[in-house]
Amino acid sequence: MEKEQELEWAEAQGIEISVDLVTVAKRQLQFLSAVDRKRFLYEGPSLERAIYRYNACWLPLLAKHSESPLFEGPLVVPLDCEWIWHCHRLNPVQYKSDCEELYGKILDNSNVISTIGNFCLRETEEVWNELYPEEPFNFNPTGEFQEDFPKVPSGLAKYTKYDLVSAVKRQSPFFYQVSRPHMDNDIFLQEAVARYKGFLYLIRTNREKSIKRFCVPTYDIDLIWHSHQLNPLSYCKDLKKVLGMILEHDDMDSDRTKGKKLDTGFSGTTKQWEETFGTRYWKAGAMYRGNAPSPLMPSSYSTDMLKNHVVSSQECQKIVHLPELKSVEVLLEFVEVKNVPDGLKGNLFVQFMKSQPDAIFSTKWKLSISSETGVKQVASFQCEPKGELQFDLICLRTSNIPISRTPLTLGSISIPLEDIFAPISKLSVEKWLELRPGSGSVSSKPISLRVAISFTVPNPAPRELRIFSARELSRCTSFLPSCTRIQQAKGLTQVIDEAGNDVISLQLRDSLKAKVGRNSVPSKEVIGITTSGESCNLAELVKTGWSLIDGQWLLDSRQMPNEDGHLFKLEGNRLVKFFQGRKLDYEPKHCEKHNHEQDFVTAVEFSAEYPYGRAVALFNFKYGVIKIKEEWMVVPGIMTAFLLHTRKKKGYNGLTLSDEKLEVDTVPENVHTSHEEEKSTNLINLSLHSTDLKDNFSEGNADMPVEDEAFSNGCRKYAGDGISKGNITMPLKGDTLSSRCGGCGAGCGSGCRNMVKSSGCGAGGCGGECGSIVKSGGCGGGCGGCGAGGCGGGCGSIVNSSGCGGCGAGGCGGGCESIEKSGGCGGCGGGFGYKSSQSNEGNHLNDAITAGNNLLTA
Repeated sequence: MEKEQELEWAEAQGIEISVDLVTVAKRQLQFLSAVDRKRFLYEGPSLERAIYRYNACWLPLLAKHSESPLFEGPLVVPLDCEWIWHCHRLNPVQYKSDCEELYGKILDNSNVISTIGNFCLRETEEVWNELYPEEPFNFNPTGEFQEDFPKVPSGLAKYTKYDLVSAVKRQSPFFYQVSRPHMDNDIFLQEAVARYKGFLYLIRTNREKSIKRFCVPTYDIDLIWHSHQLNPLSYCKDLKKVLGMILEHDDMDSDRTKGKKLDTGFSGTTKQWEETFGTRYWKAGAMYRGNAPSPLMPSSYSTDMLKNHVVSSQECQKIVHLPELKSVEVLLEFVEVKNVPDGLKGNLFVQFMKSQPDAIFSTKWKLSISSETGVKQVASFQCEPKGELQFDLICLRTSNIPISRTPLTLGSISIPLEDIFAPISKLSVEKWLELRPGSGSVSSKPISLRVAISFTVPNPAPRELRIFSARELSRCTSFLPSCTRIQQAKGLTQVIDEAGNDVISLQLRDSLKAKVGRNSVPSKEVIGITTSGESCNLAELVKTGWSLIDGQWLLDSRQMPNEDGHLFKLEGNRLVKFFQGRKLDYEPKHCEKHNHEQDFVTAVEFSAEYPYGRAVALFNFKYGVIKIKEEWMVVPGIMTAFLLHTRKKKGYNGLTLSDEKLEVDTVPENVHTSHEEEKSTNLINLSLHSTDLKDNFSEGNADMPVEDEAFSNGCRKYAGDGISKGNITMPLKGDTLSSRCGGCGAGCGSGCRNMVKSSGCGAGGCGGECGSIVKSGGCGGGCGGCGAGGCGGGCGSIVNSSGCGGCGAGGCGGGCESIEKSGGCGGCGGGFGYKSSQSNEGNHLNDAITAGNNLLTA
């Protein structure tokens, strides 16, 4: 930071807050989680009843207790009333006005505790029952109060006229945005408090200079802002001292359209923050996650359904050993470069990679430099918190070959991630790095690159396992070197981890038990061979499905009518239901659903803690991939995937697991038919957020805010190995610039043609009948036309036309206008999320960063 900017930041940190916001934020996250388990409070008759109870019972009781304590100790607020109170307080000006009008003063929370803690309710319940004998303290929406009750019954004298139904609707999605493992980390929250003070400082500066700007927070700041508002008296006192007024929390506007209030507000806030403090406003783990997944029906759950014994992770480790794998989310921006010779400016970008193997992040990516392009471009990705990040500054020099440029490396630098993550302080680093001269460097002074990196605290990473037959394993040795040691017998199926390490071998065969005795019923079993060479019986076919791990789990495959649409279920010490397609956290974020959902099955755990379910595994049967979130699900997940995969590859319709025609000694036939196709599935997600530094922002719907919350300006893009070849996105691994299929990465599907005369394809190919990138309008195929790096369904000409539809990740998203004429890509595709400045017009195709598909969202 420059000296002046350091002084500004120090002054901002001098703002006094009279509440321990870290503690309040943690309690708020616990409370929101409890409410989310009772989603009947989000809408309908139950919400109307809760609003009535809040007006008729809670506020009068709180007023009595604050005037003269009814008993010693704190008052306990019922959960439904607390939820309405929570939403009311998040409009601090309205709440203050209502309290003063109805009760003559602000009703504070200083002597109130929540029901989510282990507190004694006896005193509060006794007073409640005495005052409201016909209204039970604990709200039971499934009982007699399920009827449609008006929120303000006739005769109720004191009630707020504030539209609490709409307030609840606006606040309900907030929990999804902040329900992430790092959000309640002390270090993350302490830094969030510091950033909240910086946010207030900007607002104070604007008031002092009479600047009208709608400041929009990132989600870490917003969590702390909410926490402050939940303490009404402290919030009013603190904000009057800082601003001379009570700061309104405007959550009324949810329009994410370019040029609207949220869009311009966040753009202006970002620019002002970075100019004032000299640091980046966008922060890893604090940006908009996209819309919350489509909800599932709550499951009828009872602990009596589950077996008493518990399968510990240690027991599963004896069968399958997976080394610890942690990941962090990284937000990376190349802010500025200096000492570059004049003749080389304007055609620069940075190629970055992990210099050491990483099971999560293992390919090369490219990013522009904000000061050079006038465009703010930020890369968001996951990686292991170890190894080194290597940056290569590259210049593209025009060659004699038309539409071709020659890359020239000007300098390089590596940053050990251990130096960034340990010790963890602000979870961010921003500094100038002096580059080592490259082979083509002609600068008289050392070239320096200003790099800004923010990151989350390390957390356990989801595991990605793959199923291969012995025959297919021999094909993968070129990019999974560890597979070369595998010597498999015929009929064995191999499971490997992210790095290609052996996990376990599986075989389906006739049960040996079935051959004992005259009256034995033919059966089948699954044998596992561990990495140590030991064999064990992992599953046995029984009447109702498969008994797994010596009866510790039952994979029930009976096709019974069920109201929630699950295919079958897994029962042990937990209840897991399996649903066709990608559900909950695995639901496609940036595209409409493809017509390939039949290739996926999502495992969803239901429990008292997760009555609406949480996704714990995803099976991709097209590519033989298992993605598992929880360690306890590893062995049951592998077994389920093996049985389903084996049956599906035999050509049977549906996903029944107990059909007597299921053959033994078979292995799933892998779909990978070539090195190139294999490579297209081994990609990792990378998000590139783009905004214009000159307030010419063009945002896609994928990365926009809800309510007052911040957003990532610009479309989200996914890039990978085997990507389309624009001149910024350089060919990797020896590939050459080609016009075939638009410079396809991993091959294209039907209808893709030349990049100039037709649509470009990314990894996984393009959908049906893509039109011309330059001349044509007409990319057909709807969401089936999700060619990563190409056009989605309904794409218009990237240069001349408007109206991109579909889901081309990294190509055109839905509703894109011409990139040449308008620069905007909207909708669900990971398109081009920025509008270039005038100095950069005419180079959009050269500056295009195209995309590849993620391994599990192909």
